[in-house]
Amino acid sequence: MAGKVFTTFDTNSDVVTNQKTIVTSGLFANNQASLSTAFIGSLQTSSSKAYYYDIYDSSGSSAEAQFAIAWGHRLGSGSATTGTAGSVNDSAARAIYSQYRSLLLNPGDTTFTFANGVSSDAIYAINFNRSKLKDRLDPGNWQLTLAELSGSTIANSVHTGSNVKLSGTGRVTTLIDDSGLTNQPPTLTQSGRVFNVVSGSITDGIFNSTAPHYYGLCYPDMGIIILNARMDAVYSTAGSGLSTAALGFNSVTGSNVNGDNAWKLYTSISGAFSLNSATNAFYARNEETISSTHYFVRIKNGEYNYSNNPTFVTGSSGLIAQPTFWKDPKTYITTIGLYNDRQELLAVAKLSKPIQKSYSKEALIKVKLDF
Repeated sequence: MAGKVFTTFDTNSDVVTNQKTIVTSGLFANNQASLSTAFIGSLQTSSSKAYYYDIYDSSGSSAEAQFAIAWGHRLGSGSATTGTAGSVNDSAARAIYSQYRSLLLNPGDTTFTFANGVSSDAIYAINFNRSKLKDRLDPGNWQLTLAELSGSTIANSVHTGSNVKLSGTGRVTTLIDDSGLTNQPPTLTQSGRVFNVVSGSITDGIFNSTAPHYYGLCYPDMGIIILNARMDAVYSTAGSGLSTAALGFNSVTGSNVNGDNAWKLYTSISGAFSLNSATNAFYARNEETISSTHYFVRIKNGEYNYSNNPTFVTGSSGLIAQPTFWKDPKTYITTIGLYNDRQELLAVAKLSKPIQKSYSKEALIKVKLDF
């Protein structure tokens, strides 16, 4: 027993595999659960800004992209054409809508349809940074506040660029998903679960839960929020959609017009921050499934009571250096090494404090290996 260095695991009793644990953390920079500042990146090219805006947490050199926003239109309206022929088929808005349609909708679906039965050719998309999203967005744990814009007072054709401002009323709308409704399971599509985006808050739940105001769709497994930008009278009466009087987006939908509609969403989000950075922050958490294997290291009383450390013995004589250890040797376990069949070290587990081992003591140590 004195010279024992390795012990082979009994895979039937010592190893427990495929243990799953879901952990959540803040989705934004430094694992923060809230974001209260928003900046457009100065290094982003103008050609890419025609399609989307990256939103950063600061304007400094250490700024990180937190999410991207985009405007999409099924027919290509609201953005200028990019092809030489001047066809709406070449517009950025059409490309964005097609991209999200292919990514999120089931085969055969050509248009985003929302919970109140309204289909929309126009959408706003919020796409979380993949590295911060981890596995998925944590449904029920995000909240977006939008400030009212001045679009209701400005002609649609000129509601672009510098004309996009806050309304001045200070009114805001907070959005969450309806995953908290226990009597309403999520819709399942090729892109995973789908929840409705409704007005409400994480603290108080859905506003008017018996007849919610629907604003879009949340795809937590993809880390994407789709907001409905439709602005017809029927939908406005329902009190939902971004182009209603309540939000004043007045999304530009003219053909071959650079409406820069994504800028409106940025102005609304950052404007909400400026009105009250604490209560109007963008809250979100991510989810990650951690797979683990548990190794139970069983050390019997007669095992590992001697150390290979040269200080355990004296010089050339090989006698135990500590006289009190004669006939009663003791060691202190600080590290567990996991090896393969070729005795190659694969992983190391550190104990929080040393464990004394002797002939009168046994030890059982659980090593959890996450991957």
